[in-house]
Amino acid sequence: MSKIKRSGDLVAEWDIALSDGIHNIQFEHGTSSGKRVIKVDGKELLRKEWMFRLVGRESFVIGKQKLPAHVDINAVSGLAYEYTLTLDGKSLKKFLENKEKTNKAWTLTLSGVNTRIVLEKDTMDVWANGDKVDTAGEFTDEGTETHFEVSSHPCYIKAISSGTRRGGIVHVLYANDQLVPDPSTK
Repeated sequence: MSKIKRSGDLVAEWDIALSDGIHNIQFEHGTSSGKRVIKVDGKELLRKEWMFRLVGRESFVIGKQKLPAHVDINAVSGLAYEYTLTLDGKSLKKFLENKEKTNKAWTLTLSGVNTRIVLEKDTMDVWANGDKVDTAGEFTDEGTETHFEVSSHPCYIKAISSGTRRGGIVHVLYANDQLVPDPSTK
């Protein structure tokens, strides 16, 4: 999700959902001084003061997986600028479309704690609250199960055929042997 803000030198802000969590990216641009500041999750990663070139590119990384990212600053007209976020070499739109296809995320409460579990379908890696968890795969008559624990709670993700060629593989999460509602059907 992207939102443009006009508060001081803060000119753009994006919230990006990755396997290790949802990251907030803020970009500040001083259009008179050329100042550039990039913050990820409130932590300042880059600061440049008194840049003579008001346009250009600033690169940085996001999250535990060190996802490469950059912000392009382009002049639109006069003193108006456009700020474009690129992630892993893809436009923000393409990156988000790809993540929607390759990742599945669930939120649930375990032992009174809000928990976010993410399956990376392309690698079958599982993340819980920002940490990659150890898993064990098992073949069953219905498909496969990927078993893991979150805070001593047994969990598994079932991968089963949708029954249609177009539907592909369906991933469902069980925690404490209870089906966790699919977030895409809420």
